[in-house]
Amino acid sequence: MLNRIDLRGDTRDPRGLLPRARFDVTAAIEQIRPVVEAVREHGAAAVKEATHRFDGVETPALRVPVEEIAKAADALEGPVRAALEEAIARVRVVHAAQLRPSHTTTLAPGGTVTEKWLPVGRVGLYVPGGLAMYPSSVVMNVVPAQVAGVGQIVVASPPQADNDGLPDRRVLAACALLGVTEVYAMGGAQAIAALGYGTEENKPVDMITGPGNIWVTAAKRLLRGTVGIDSEAGPTEIAILADATADPAHVAADLISQAEHDPLAASVLVTTSVELADAVDAELAVRVPATKHHERVREALTGPQSGTVLVGDLDQGLAVVDDYAAEHLEIQTADAPAVADRVRNAGAIFVGAWSPVSLGDYCAGSNHVLPTGGCARHSSGLSTHTFLKAVHVIHYDEAALREVAGHVVTLAEAEDLPAHGEAVSARFA
Repeated sequence: MLNRIDLRGDTRDPRGLLPRARFDVTAAIEQIRPVVEAVREHGAAAVKEATHRFDGVETPALRVPVEEIAKAADALEGPVRAALEEAIARVRVVHAAQLRPSHTTTLAPGGTVTEKWLPVGRVGLYVPGGLAMYPSSVVMNVVPAQVAGVGQIVVASPPQADNDGLPDRRVLAACALLGVTEVYAMGGAQAIAALGYGTEENKPVDMITGPGNIWVTAAKRLLRGTVGIDSEAGPTEIAILADATADPAHVAADLISQAEHDPLAASVLVTTSVELADAVDAELAVRVPATKHHERVREALTGPQSGTVLVGDLDQGLAVVDDYAAEHLEIQTADAPAVADRVRNAGAIFVGAWSPVSLGDYCAGSNHVLPTGGCARHSSGLSTHTFLKAVHVIHYDEAALREVAGHVVTLAEAEDLPAHGEAVSARFA
């Protein structure tokens, strides 16, 4: 079923040869620019008009009443509530361990620089609501922001026609479990614009995080600078580095699990074994027709963004997955921990047969908001660090300044900025 790319013995740079989703954010920006500008100029009315036009949903008020959030939690099924509470607990433990202490460096007696880590003041967390609903994304966004100490946490999620124009009930319930009471029924580019610019019904935020479709990503790029953003998330990806020891049933199930997100989702197998590749194709032929969302799964698996890449050995396989820099990378090989230790580029690495990506989507404790489209070469996933900013606090007394004053004056003169030097020398006149 999967397209095959044979790189055995191929010494070319594999980046241009590997499967990749077509995701043109630049073109999308021009399509959503009028929506974003309308929200900036006309506020909530423009958000509601865009929501009706794109989603077919009427939203009399953007903010979800607090009682509706509480009602959603009360109606949550017991097993789902227990699973969400377990996910929250595990994610909180992992993200609490990421907190950074402030640190003071003494450069000279009386001269110190302290690096303080301060939380962002107000953040907008976007939770998608298209082909699937994601209460788990509420957890992944809210918990690290809470751990970081963010004072005001806002959630935006698309209104649903089957929930009286409110966001999905499970999304609202997750907000309730986390104590988030400022929730807005808005999605797409108009939601990002409303979060960034504010409207008469909501205050602007300092940062926007969370995954979304290409329109959400384009709006985040357009507002970058007005607000901070976490990343430009594209379609989800899984890459699996496997050898002949891998179980083809596990590999096929994991490829399908990501493909059910979206027709543009990427499922890539990188393997040293033709026999495994054949066995995985045989498994897919059986499993795909039997899965609930078989149409979108089939479209994703047969698209240009998915495929099997044959490599000569694990060294080449590691080079290929590093060049691909997957959002999610599974290692299903002999001595998987040692192989995983050699990986440099991935949003998250899942080691061995018992660490599937779906574990990380929900209950591993790790975060599932991760860099896509090769951005794992230079970017990290969402974490407590995302919501913290470093501030340097400089404290020199007279003696400490006097000791270094000559160097400051010299460098100021070298840059032809004499007033800089005078700001120091005036203190000792």
